Amino acid sequence: MGHEQNQGAALLQMLPLLWLLPHSWAVPEAPTPMWRDDLQNHTFLHTVYCQDGSPGVGLSEAYDEDQLFFFNFSQNTRVPRLPEFADWAQEQGDAPAILFDKEFCESMIQQIGPQVDGKIPVSRGFPIAEVFTLKPLEFGKPNTLVCFVSNLFPPMLTVNWQHHSVPVEGFGPTFVSAVDGLSFQAFSYLNFTPEPSDIFSCIVTHEIDRYTAIAYWVPRNALPSDLLENVLCGVAFGLGVLGIIVGIVLIIYFRKPCSGDFS
Repeated sequence: MGHEQNQGAALLQMLPLLWLLPHSWAVPEAPTPMWRDDLQNHTFLHTVYCQDGSPGVGLSEAYDEDQLFFFNFSQNTRVPRLPEFADWAQEQGDAPAILFDKEFCESMIQQIGPQVDGKIPVSRGFPIAEVFTLKPLEFGKPNTLVCFVSNLFPPMLTVNWQHHSVPVEGFGPTFVSAVDGLSFQAFSYLNFTPEPSDIFSCIVTHEIDRYTAIAYWVPRNALPSDLLENVLCGVAFGLGVLGIIVGIVLIIYFRKPCSGDFS
């Protein structure tokens, strides 16, 4: 009984800190004009997480489950997932609030974590990996391989790439973001120039239980660059000829004299 009281007392000591969270997260919702009803079916997720593992702390921001940014806590800056978001990543007005959330989260882990260790069931998800190209596949033209990891919980993972079973260096950071249902997803990107003999593999290791998921990529249904250009030119030429024929038919139709008796 005394042990349970000690746990309750520790929790009560932490509760007052909740009132110090930034007021920006609890702004009253203004009445929504009728003409904006169609804008309410979108979701923006600002997720701060910390854990007793690697990465120890993280923040992701996603719109309709498409990640926009993650936060680099070592440099206190947002990092865009795609170059198109780079200008928006410059906004740093909420950096103090983000750092406060980080410290609060870490304090919870340090003070509450040891007391509930082994007493709360830990949910785990076995990650699922798949690999695809960011742009249509064309041999000899630069492209990007995307390793997408789903069913990830907790977000402790490492991602490595191999080419013909040889480790690949120089790939970018792994982007982790939260999705609905309290799970996570991750993206890893590898720039490359595809060749017909390529065999790439994305190796995802779930650090909490050392479970490993591997996804392979080999070229399929690829068109050589010159053939693709010829096909596109042929399609454009065909559409142009069709447009000319339709135009001539319409001109002839509207130039026909109207038939009928006039009194």
